[in-house]
Amino acid sequence: MARIDVIMPQMGESIAEGTLSRWLKKVGDEVKRDEPIFEISTDKVDAEIPAPSAGVLAEIIVTEGTTVPVNALVARIETEKGAAIGPSAPASAPASAPASAPASAPAASAPAPAAPRAAAMGASASAGRAPAGAAGGVSSTGASHPAGNGNSFEDRVRTKSSPLVRRMAAEAGVDLAALSGSGIAGRVTKRDLVDYLEHGPPRPAVGAPGAMPSAMPAGLPGALAVSSVGHAADPTFAPWPGDVVEPMSKIRRLTADHMRQARQVAAHVTSFFEIDLTRIARHRAATRLAFEQETGQKLTFLPFIIRAVVENLRRHPVLNAAVSGTDVILRKRYNIGIAVALDPVGLIVPVIKDADGLNLTGLTRAANDLAARARSKRLSPVEVQDATFTITNPGVFGSIMGTPIIPVGTTAILGLGAIEKRPKVLTGSDGEDTIAIRTCAYFSLSFDHRVVDGADADRFMADLKKTLETMSD
Repeated sequence: MARIDVIMPQMGESIAEGTLSRWLKKVGDEVKRDEPIFEISTDKVDAEIPAPSAGVLAEIIVTEGTTVPVNALVARIETEKGAAIGPSAPASAPASAPASAPASAPAASAPAPAAPRAAAMGASASAGRAPAGAAGGVSSTGASHPAGNGNSFEDRVRTKSSPLVRRMAAEAGVDLAALSGSGIAGRVTKRDLVDYLEHGPPRPAVGAPGAMPSAMPAGLPGALAVSSVGHAADPTFAPWPGDVVEPMSKIRRLTADHMRQARQVAAHVTSFFEIDLTRIARHRAATRLAFEQETGQKLTFLPFIIRAVVENLRRHPVLNAAVSGTDVILRKRYNIGIAVALDPVGLIVPVIKDADGLNLTGLTRAANDLAARARSKRLSPVEVQDATFTITNPGVFGSIMGTPIIPVGTTAILGLGAIEKRPKVLTGSDGEDTIAIRTCAYFSLSFDHRVVDGADADRFMADLKKTLETMSD
């Protein structure tokens, strides 16, 4: 009789913790090797985690909604049928691995003392479950390095936040070592940084010299809730009789944080162009059946658009860039993010890496594969990172046009409206105007006006329009 430990996997080099969002099996259920048994959410991606061995789920240690470090023990599988099944543990993190604060919790108002942090990290390390990023911060005995001059163990852990957090901090000019993090061993999480950018440093306590009142008048509809550190949080509203209150899912909270932060960082402007896709529609109709028989892939308009986008990003590099403080980084890789709507709710943006090296077939395979695995929660964190330009396609739901939000770390996003037939006035070679039926769509480009001028954006769109309207294959 053998019991196999099931651990919280590390879903990427920069991932230090994950939230166990849902159990797909219950205690006593038989499981097959590589069969999904639970779902996790990280600050990068949602994913289903397979069983490491066939057997019976004997014990659940980490319950739904709990955030734990990578390598933390979450369950045990009994490899022999009929073995004794243990009770599920209470809703708490494993004793051997400290749980982080939930993603929805407010940032701590002050750094935790160094000694308890070091001791907690030491306990994790001694159990073989040290969170990622802790290497070099704590000795084998759990003692922290000496503090001082911003080089303390806590400062180094904070600055070892995920690449996304470091990039956001660099763009906003924030020193991570100066913040108090709510993550593992004081790591600054994305929520901590967004909270800081929205509200600034904690205000003095009520009663201190110069302190502002920290309470809102009672009874006001939609009054702002005020946190313990004295700043206003999101407005809260009382449910009415008959209302249903549904807590935000992990991915919805992460999306909300990202969208709000993205709106605060970039100066958003949107430009619209109507593009005639008739030539592409005819080419697609003529080659679609043969293409799908040869490749096994469904041919849509998207790979044609991706190819045209990459071609024109080369001509307009500021649209394939990132703002870093007072510098503009002109990316030489063309990594195209494709927004994918999840069922029943949610949004994720897998990335086609080095799209300039793929032909139409390669772009079709990549886009279809990423979309399918996004919807089945089989993406890895690396597949949703490092986009240099993003395309979102609300037109598939019938939307004619929109003003998408620019993802953090990029300078533009292209929105595709519904592709439909419209009457258009065309001028013939003899100068006479005629009305014809054409396949058209409105494309919108949201761009960061800090570094992208309107003329730059419109030149890009004009060139994209010309490329798509004259594309021959």
